[in-house]
Amino acid sequence: MKNTTHLSAVFACLVAATLWGLYWIPLRFLEKSGVSGLWASVLIYFVSFLFIFPRFYTLRADFYASKTLYILLALFAGWTNLGFVLALLEGEVVRVMILFYLSPVWATLLAFFILNEILKKRNIFALLLAIAGVFLISWHPEIEFMKSFDRADFYAITSGLAFAITNILVRKIGGLTHTVKMCSSWFGVIVLAGCGILLTQDSFPIVTLNNLLLIGVLGFPLMIIMTWTAQYAVSNLPIYLSSVLFLFEIIVGAVSAVMLANELITVIQFIGIVMILSAGLINTVKN
Repeated sequence: MKNTTHLSAVFACLVAATLWGLYWIPLRFLEKSGVSGLWASVLIYFVSFLFIFPRFYTLRADFYASKTLYILLALFAGWTNLGFVLALLEGEVVRVMILFYLSPVWATLLAFFILNEILKKRNIFALLLAIAGVFLISWHPEIEFMKSFDRADFYAITSGLAFAITNILVRKIGGLTHTVKMCSSWFGVIVLAGCGILLTQDSFPIVTLNNLLLIGVLGFPLMIIMTWTAQYAVSNLPIYLSSVLFLFEIIVGAVSAVMLANELITVIQFIGIVMILSAGLINTVKN
């Protein structure tokens, strides 16, 4: 039974990484159609929240039992999503990807210090291999890595750190309250994005039938599937393993960019993809 749960969690993690790796496609469409990243976040997560709220209401006692953890989850999960979107809109995508995907480093270290997870040599090696793969797959010779630290860099690094802390909180809360965890996460996105709209005075988006249909589908069922699979994986896998497996999102993003944006994968980037896959395989091998 334990082996079945482990394999299911690995599969859920890969499903989540695949869907999140493709998430840029509808977001880019919405932005070109007049729906900013802030408004897209509010509307998509609001749709998701509405569909699952009745179930959340029946489990509200669970929320109150661990109120502090759920509030923290709302804040950090909210910033994970919002900060990453803002970083992509304001900065160089390659640089943002590199800075955000330092999150496995933060997650592994936090799991070691907070969750007391034991790290073996092969786990550390797999983590370093995956991080090296991230740098290779994100490498572009024209990127100036020594440029001054700017706001996009701040968004990318802090959202990556928030992602790591989110994973820790999800695992700390446990695996029996996915509905409450999802609602808490989505509410955090809605509140933070709503504050961003007020601060930036972002105008109301252009409403078209295509935009409404896309927002509706993204909110339900896609966002529910994307969030549930991610939280199920984190709840049932060691942080060092889920952090590495989530890097599969980069592979999906790279392949989809080749197919849909006519971008090419260089030999160096291909080596990085192989390194990330190898890291995931190393961490899935039992002792």
